[in-house]
Amino acid sequence: MAAGGFVVGEVFASVLLAALASALHYPGGVNALARTAEPPWWYVVVSLVCLWGGFAVAIYVARERAGLTALPAQWRFRPSDVKYVVLGVVLQLGVDAAYAPWHLRHFNQPVHHLFGGAHGGYALAIGLMTMVGAPFMEEYFFRGLVFRALRGAFHARERGAALWVAIVVSAVVFALAHGEAAQFAGLAAVGVVLSLLVVRTNRLTPSFLTHASFNAVALVALFSQRSH
Repeated sequence: MAAGGFVVGEVFASVLLAALASALHYPGGVNALARTAEPPWWYVVVSLVCLWGGFAVAIYVARERAGLTALPAQWRFRPSDVKYVVLGVVLQLGVDAAYAPWHLRHFNQPVHHLFGGAHGGYALAIGLMTMVGAPFMEEYFFRGLVFRALRGAFHARERGAALWVAIVVSAVVFALAHGEAAQFAGLAAVGVVLSLLVVRTNRLTPSFLTHASFNAVALVALFSQRSH
């Protein structure tokens, strides 16, 4: 169901973007649109919204047809959850430090591609989608659906090899879904941490806050570069 939702989102986005590229007479059509280093803001918005729509369909079907019940109070916020905001910042800085010695070219290309030529209000809107919308939908999908389904399939308890298989496989799926080879290792490591938070707290809010602040650090760095 998760795979189906992902594919539905991608297909719907491709169809809608092709129609928009044709209607707006985008030079080179949808093929050029996908290859450009600085896509227009509407390309990013449509891609994200359609993908999240596919996620939402998969989550809904899994709950209604497969009986994947929601975690107890999964989105409840507690004052102590502020520490997860700090964790996200530390996690992003840690990933950056781990990659620094490798001097990878175009390492930051994905985030630049995400914002493309967007400025002003459009850049702010995409920033909010990246910092709030993406972490919410991805945590609901990858931790709330994929990880929990794997955990149930492996009958994984609080400890043991089966739990770690579910954690690692879901983290690899999370990293692969981003489609960025250079960032794969870092994203997989982040996926492991986020799944562990769900195991520890039995909620999605901690992983969401960690994910959101992780993305926020990258956005601050991007806007700082643009300002200079």
